[in-house]
Amino acid sequence: MRLQDKQASVWLAELRQRPGIRYIVVGSSTYAFELAVILLAQHWGMAAVPAVALSFWLGLLLSFTLQKLFTFGDRRTHHRVVVPQIAAFSALVLFNFGFTILMTKLLQHDLPVVVVRTLALGITTIWNFYLYKTRIFRVPVVD
Repeated sequence: MRLQDKQASVWLAELRQRPGIRYIVVGSSTYAFELAVILLAQHWGMAAVPAVALSFWLGLLLSFTLQKLFTFGDRRTHHRVVVPQIAAFSALVLFNFGFTILMTKLLQHDLPVVVVRTLALGITTIWNFYLYKTRIFRVPVVD
């Protein structure tokens, strides 16, 4: 086995065992996607607040899917599981959305909109990980 293959194998094994690392990988990917949406939307003439709102909702769809399936390994698809997850996730999203838009509204004249979105994302990331892990995507342990 080549050194590069061995390093990749070790990295993947570590990734499988650590939801925190997977969370960062998914979050970073979603963040890059959201920034691209903001920049593209503004390039097409969209104002700061609508551009952030659009990136938020598109990033949300990507994030829910990747966090559920990849980060927390929750493959349950029965409606008795998914409907409450969507409800809890939606409540958290609405709160995060309001927080993000409020921060954008308050800081858009003092900081670049990408910086404002980054600050809001950093803050929401902390409470999101806790709630995803302990409430929303927690797979019950069967005795």
